[in-house]
Amino acid sequence: MVFFALPNPPSSVTIIKDSAGRYFLSFVVETCAEYLVKSGNSIGIDLGISAFATLSNGDKILAPKPLKQNLKKLAKFQKKFNRTEKGSKRREKARLRVAKLHAKVKDIRTDFLHKLSTKLAKQYDEIVLEDLNVSGMVRNRKLAKAISDLGWRQFRTLTEAKCEKYGREFRVIDRWEPTSQKCSRCGFKGGKKELDVREWTCLNCGAVHDRDINAAINILEAGTETVKLQPITKVEETVLETPIQLSLFDVVAEGQPETQQKRTRSRSKTSRKKDANGNDVSTRSESFKQLSLLD
Repeated sequence: MVFFALPNPPSSVTIIKDSAGRYFLSFVVETCAEYLVKSGNSIGIDLGISAFATLSNGDKILAPKPLKQNLKKLAKFQKKFNRTEKGSKRREKARLRVAKLHAKVKDIRTDFLHKLSTKLAKQYDEIVLEDLNVSGMVRNRKLAKAISDLGWRQFRTLTEAKCEKYGREFRVIDRWEPTSQKCSRCGFKGGKKELDVREWTCLNCGAVHDRDINAAINILEAGTETVKLQPITKVEETVLETPIQLSLFDVVAEGQPETQQKRTRSRSKTSRKKDANGNDVSTRSESFKQLSLLD
């Protein structure tokens, strides 16, 4: 057994048992943020299937893909499980065998994502990712199993949490940003490209691009431009002595729209009162100005 020293006494401990019959202890401990020294480096990351992560500096990181490696063994175990009788001891043993294999696949994937996210958060001050529609991509039956085996969403969650822990900047650009269509050298948009096109030549400057590296560079540039172009707006509160009513309708007479004239006529009939001398007295004491937003 391996024992780890806790930084502070735990406030609570939870015992967890998973489907594979393993027990875990979950401690709640107060810790301080571990802010690291600034390195002055920024990185853009393009997530993919063939290469899990392509960095804007040209590095490509491959995923272990544990589900793909254990797919035949998992199918064999599940086939034996389906042949057992319900409620029998053999069925429970077969179920436990399948559960342990699923747990192994999950542990391999989680270990890879934790190590990668920690490494990136410690090396770079600013990390930029693209907002991927993972739930929509999984609907594609040809790519659903491969995408689920990678864990894109879990990687984003872990990276964001560790950037907050180490005092790093984490940004996500819009999913509609044309990172794969735009040339990272001149900015020319060459149009949408099929997934089998891994390299392409810019028609404007003639530069030859690797699809994933070019997208990672554009992701980094889009993340830095978003910060630079954020407008600073100041909201000033003004109090008007006389209320102003704005109208989006055409002005027909005396600066009032036709519908407003009908409303004021109907209100005048019901809201007027007579004084002791028999003169009409309006019950409204405020005075309004009406402006039109249309000429």
